Formats: sequence, structure tokens, C-alpha cells
Amino acid sequence: MFGGFSLLLWIGAVLCFIAHGIHAVVLENPSNDNLYLGIVLAAVVIITGCFSYYQESKSSKIMESFAKMLPQYAVVIRRGQRTDVPAEALVVGDIIDVKFGDRVPADIRVIKASSFKVDNSALTGESEPQSRTPEYTNENPLETKNLAFFSTNAVEGTCRGVVVATGDRTVMGRIANLASGLETGATPIAREISHFIHIITGVAVFLGVSFSIIAFILGYYWLDAVIFLIGIIVANVPEGLLATVTVCLTLTAKRMAKKNCLVKNLEAVETLGS
Repeated sequence: MFGGFSLLLWIGAVLCFIAHGIHAVVLENPSNDNLYLGIVLAAVVIITGCFSYYQESKSSKIMESFAKMLPQYAVVIRRGQRTDVPAEALVVGDIIDVKFGDRVPADIRVIKASSFKVDNSALTGESEPQSRTPEYTNENPLETKNLAFFSTNAVEGTCRGVVVATGDRTVMGRIANLASGLETGATPIAREISHFIHIITGVAVFLGVSFSIIAFILGYYWLDAVIFLIGIIVANVPEGLLATVTVCLTLTAKRMAKKNCLVKNLEAVETLGS
């Protein structure tokens, strides 16, 4: 709401309010045109910002609901009793049982297995199910057969293992942290809008300063010259562009949602289509 093109609209609104204030001080019956224009510019920014926030928050809530629909539990053995606990409640040293169809709830070292196989394709790219046994077979943790990793799926058999890592300390957790730590560059539409803002700002300032200087040369009062400067700069601000871009991206995001594709960031819509 305060970056990119929105910032240009805010500047235009402030200039309108300044121009109205100058008129109110100098003139007995000032026109309210600048006041109304400033209010419209501010309203455009606020409404489009709220619209974008609503669309992105709705997509985020839908994605969060997917995780709540299928909460993951683990069968853990504590004090000799088998109990079901949420996967996030596991701690290092817990002994858990995993069977066919389960998702491995943490990084575990296998201590007992019966024809146990897991799908490691998300980690190693291996398309074939990989057998897991208590035997240590390789120094590489991703290759040894006595380790099963968080988020991999058990596709055959059963096993019992000891939790060796949970949460962000798992192999998958470290990969997720590395991925989330990458710096995201500006999207193509953000770069284009930024370039457009620089051009519009340069043209508006050049024309405003030029006409204010001409007004001085022609003998206009300095206050009138300042009003010319503010008016020309505001006139060069395309007030409807932000609303138009937001509406177009939102409509596209809704069409994609009907095809089961959720968009969290509206700017990503243009990136997908470029």
C-alpha cells in the first residue's frame, strides 16, 4: 500500500492537499477541487490495497486449511505404552512405529523393519521405492538404508525407529530453510511498473518546473506558479492504473482458482503468464 505505484499516488494526494491548503489561506472562497482529487487518490490506494490483501489472505487461509484437514499423527512408544501423538510433539529419542501408507513424521534411525520401503523421490529423485533395514550401509545419510526421512511416504511393510531429528533440523526442514532463505527478485510486472513510475515522475517534474518558471517569467504571482507546479505534477499521475492492474490480476487469479490453482501473490499471476 506504500510501495511502487501506490507511493506515487500518495505523493499526488499530498500535493493536492497542499494546493487546497494554499488556496484556503489565500482565497476567500477557495475551490474544493484539489481536496476532492486528493481524497479520491487516497481512496484508490486504500481500496486497491485492501482488495489485494483480501485476495491474498483468502488464498493463504485455503492453503492453511489443507494442512488442518489431514493432521499428522505418529505412533510413539513411551513408558512401554503405544500412543498416538501429533507429529510436532515428537522429540529426539522417541521410539515410533511406521507402517505402510504412513508419512514418516521425523528423521528416524531404523531399529526393526519388516519388508519396509519408502518413497525417497522428493529427496533423492529415485523413482523406485527404497528398502530400509537396521543395517548401516553407507556413510552418506541419504544413501544408507538405516535412515528414513521426514515427509517421505512408507509404501510397503512396517518398521520401528528412533527419532534422530525433528522439525527444522530434519533433512527436509533444512532444505525448506535454504529455499525460503533465497532472495526473491522483483517480478516482471513490478519491474515494468517501477520503470513506468520513473518515466512519469521525470516527465511530471520536468513539465511542472518548466511551467512554473514560465509563469514567473510572465509575471505571475509566486503562489500561482507553485499551484501550476503542483497541478501539472498531479495531472501526470494516472490515477486509474493501480485499480486497473489490481482488478485484472484478481480476475485472473479467480479464474485460476476455478482450475484448482491458488495464487498467494497477485503479481505471480503475470509471472506465470510471461
